[in-house]
Amino acid sequence: MITRSNLAEQLREYQIRSKHGWASVSFFSSTSNLTTSRVDVALFVIWELIILAFLVFSAVSLYFRYMKLAVILVFITMLLLLCMKITKQVRLARKKKRRMLLPLSM
Repeated sequence: MITRSNLAEQLREYQIRSKHGWASVSFFSSTSNLTTSRVDVALFVIWELIILAFLVFSAVSLYFRYMKLAVILVFITMLLLLCMKITKQVRLARKKKRRMLLPLSM
């Protein structure tokens, strides 16, 4: 017999089984409050490596006194940070919306 408590218990077990313990080791995009998949972690690590590369290149261009190039690289880095934040929020909003559409019997 299916009761409300049985359904709640099944849902709790399903959530425990499906929960991923992947927390992004990133500085820019901490996702400690929501579970993330391996694809999300890999994607944001790639974003962060690109951002770090642009920061290193801008520091090197400052060392060689190419001020315009350094400013351009820092500007591109800021744009990448902004894009990363926006894509993260869009992905999390989609996940929340999808999660709300799941039936309780899942």
